[in-house]
Amino acid sequence: QVQLVESGGGLVQAGASLRLSCAASGRAFSRSAMAWFLQAPGMERELVAAIGRSSYSTLYADSVKGRFTISRDDAKNAVTLQMNSLKPEDTAVYYCAARDGSSGQSSPGNYEYWGQGTQVTVYS
Repeated sequence: QVQLVESGGGLVQAGASLRLSCAASGRAFSRSAMAWFLQAPGMERELVAAIGRSSYSTLYADSVKGRFTISRDDAKNAVTLQMNSLKPEDTAVYYCAARDGSSGQSSPGNYEYWGQGTQVTVYS
């Protein structure tokens, strides 16, 4: 089992930055690939960014490339999502996810463990 707890969401103006954090516990974090997904009201959950066991392996949604950065700290069992130049369309609940595997995947069905989510709201 893996327990994931997100933090760092909030209400910000367009153009601002937020840093989401996900604290993991319950198993060897370094064996997991990690990801952030978002879900807007009435929409399906979709990938924002993923990172493999190696920090050199990352995957981003086209909509966030150049604005968001995912990183992991295996010593702290944590993964973060640095979000810059936020836009109103980034508004959603953001979820941290973990999977047993070496690489990040784009489909939420490939992740076994999920956090409770943190709300990000961007106003213009």
